[in-house]
Amino acid sequence: MTNYPHTTRNNQWVCEAIRKIESDFQRSADTHLIKLDLRYFKDIDIYLKDESTHPTGSLKHRLARSLFLYGLCNGWINEDTTIIESSSGSTAISEAYFARLLGLRFIAVVPQSTASRKIDQIRFYGGEAHFVERSDQIYAESRRLAKALNGHYMDQFTYAERATDWRSNNNIANSIFEQMKFERFPEPSWIVMSPGTGGNLATIGRFIRYRCHNTQLMAVDPQNSVFHEYYRTGDTSLTLDCGSKIEGIGRPRVEPSFIPGVIDRMETIADCDSVGTIHWLETVIGRKAGASTGTNLFGALKLAEDMQANGEKGSIVTLLCDGGDRYLDTYYNLDWVKNNIGDISQTINHLMRYQG
Repeated sequence: MTNYPHTTRNNQWVCEAIRKIESDFQRSADTHLIKLDLRYFKDIDIYLKDESTHPTGSLKHRLARSLFLYGLCNGWINEDTTIIESSSGSTAISEAYFARLLGLRFIAVVPQSTASRKIDQIRFYGGEAHFVERSDQIYAESRRLAKALNGHYMDQFTYAERATDWRSNNNIANSIFEQMKFERFPEPSWIVMSPGTGGNLATIGRFIRYRCHNTQLMAVDPQNSVFHEYYRTGDTSLTLDCGSKIEGIGRPRVEPSFIPGVIDRMETIADCDSVGTIHWLETVIGRKAGASTGTNLFGALKLAEDMQANGEKGSIVTLLCDGGDRYLDTYYNLDWVKNNIGDISQTINHLMRYQG
């Protein structure tokens, strides 16, 4: 038998690393499912799956855990590995958390436009921020750093859809259906999700089909993203010179983890509608949320309007992706909104009627 140096030691370290991650998961409670009180919709119930309550404050906590386990079990990560990730912030925050848990160096390659509070949180967990000018530069720079440092590039945009077990009983899709069991309309008519990597979209869509649910999946894309056009045309060569203004979702290129076949309907949501929706949502739940939540919720409300017009009854579930405190200097700064997004008052006024 060939004796590979350090194999036993590395295997022991990997087993201990996996135990630490699983212990962290075991200590974590599931996230809440919030029912919105919207009297305008008499026979349609709308829910927010609140992913902001994860230890690192966003939906990406689930993805980071899966990516670390995937890398460990594939033999890509050991006790000396520097972890590199390309991100707009939230994934990097969550990966920095898990890197610190395992005692690994972590470097996030992020666009200069990333919210400053996200950078602070990456550093809080011991991570480093490596800036690039534009969002389309994060990929090549991450690969360059990984090669230069003999590290591992996590590459969420490639591995997100395969790192999470979409058949298991601990993913976000299973959680949604379990939490809906005792509601008025327990099987959702629709789940609404915005793609960043496309990984959670793939997990939810696959789970729906695997469990033979009648639920349909709607994807909502922000402006300055190629996903909706790719869904419409199938053109994998699509690219844009600028990135989305809605942090965490939308991409300037077609990402490998975006699986259009799991989607039943797709819409593009205007930036003013995404941002206007989170300002309105604060009047409903008393909390701030990130703009990607606004993209999700505006799409869900559009579906609810369509269902009501058609005399349909049912439930719609979408995601509260992260909290709004990360964006006090952007989406909740009215001067920034005016200069970068535009007038959101028309959207807010339109949505106020839903409260009845």
